[in-house]
Amino acid sequence: MLRVIILVVAIGAGCLAGWLVLSTRSREGIAVAPTAPVAQTTAEVLVAASDLIQGQALDEKSLRWQSWPKDAVSPGFISREAKPDALTSLSGVLVRSHFVSGEPIREEKLSRGPAGMLATMLPSGKRAVAIRVSAESAAGGFILPNDRVDVIQNVSGSDGGKAENRSRTLLRNVRVLAVDQKADEAKGQLVVVGKTATLEVTPIEAETIASAQAAGTLSLALRSIADLDEKPVLAQDNSVNVRVFRAGKSEDVKVLSEGTIIQ
Repeated sequence: MLRVIILVVAIGAGCLAGWLVLSTRSREGIAVAPTAPVAQTTAEVLVAASDLIQGQALDEKSLRWQSWPKDAVSPGFISREAKPDALTSLSGVLVRSHFVSGEPIREEKLSRGPAGMLATMLPSGKRAVAIRVSAESAAGGFILPNDRVDVIQNVSGSDGGKAENRSRTLLRNVRVLAVDQKADEAKGQLVVVGKTATLEVTPIEAETIASAQAAGTLSLALRSIADLDEKPVLAQDNSVNVRVFRAGKSEDVKVLSEGTIIQ
């Protein structure tokens, strides 16, 4: 009887060991089984072969085709499948906005036609107006293209034989298109001291600037980059004249509604 029990136990142990070996091998086979790589489809899109600056004319050397994941191709990209002759057909087209090397070319950042570079930068309905400036009237020369400024008119006159200087803000948050004939900030150039600044304005604002420049001098006040989302506005003249006595003499000054005194 004892021999029978020992035989049964031995057989059971052998079966258990065999089952453990088979289960371990099957797991190892599953773990090392290679997975087939997922094939990714690509398309060739037109990209900038080097950094392209505003106003630059395109040629075949400034563009190249590059493979791009087909799922990531935007409708605004220029694909080789849609325009196989894009390298030659875009020759001579002007760049409206910067491209960095390897950036896909998009039609909305290009300008076609015989218009000059500055005209291509102007949105529909806008005008470009140049005003006379100096280092003192242009924030010490720190105003560069694409900065935002306020336009201030300065008028000198006399009232009853007394000299009187008045200043008022004409326009707020206006974009600077160019300083002199530079419509792009050169690399490493932090200051541009020019004689003229070209501003992007509406037709009504253009008339306001022309009238104000004929009556006095204009200055530009540089605005913070945090004001980029603020819409340009035509400032209202909410000032009043106040007579101030200093050292026994009277002087007329103009006080804005916000409380800032302008001499």
